[in-house]
Amino acid sequence: MIDSIACAKQKIRAVISKSSVPEDPIHAENVLEWLLKLKPDADETLQVAALAHDIDRSDERTKIQRSDFNDYNLFKAAHANNSAKILKDILHKCQVEQSVVDVACRLVERHEIGGDPRSDLLKDADSISYFEVNMPLYFQREGYEETLKRCIWGYHRLSPKMKEICQNITYTHHSLVKILKEAIYKASERGKDGLTNR
Repeated sequence: MIDSIACAKQKIRAVISKSSVPEDPIHAENVLEWLLKLKPDADETLQVAALAHDIDRSDERTKIQRSDFNDYNLFKAAHANNSAKILKDILHKCQVEQSVVDVACRLVERHEIGGDPRSDLLKDADSISYFEVNMPLYFQREGYEETLKRCIWGYHRLSPKMKEICQNITYTHHSLVKILKEAIYKASERGKDGLTNR
């Protein structure tokens, strides 16, 4: 079991290291770090899911494209499902036992929406990591307005506890500070309606 999990983690990291999105490897490790902060006794299945949750983005040939979807949530669901499919293949190659494969892939499928304590934990770790490590690079690539929209969507995903943590994140870049404050205000003011179909 330990050898098969170590094999899986190694292969997941190798795949993610090839992503053209510079923050992907950092984000994968940071989500794992957050998972262990939130649940220090997180089992190997959760840890594998944390590392692999966005593995879909690592291959330009097969990754789910946002431009193919009018609804952002449908895009995210397809992305999560494809990540789970890629993870399943890796876990089988590493001869991870089927019960672990099933649970890890289900966690990855649900990491965008949660719905049970374990997938909620993964969603929180993923969501806060966006603000901590992804947002600066996302801003460089996408600009102010798109980053603001993504932050409003991302802030909605956070549990009350993680919203408190998010509110205390600081950035050295003035525009990032402004985006975060504006996103928190708009998310609190407007609720979810009209914010997910971007």
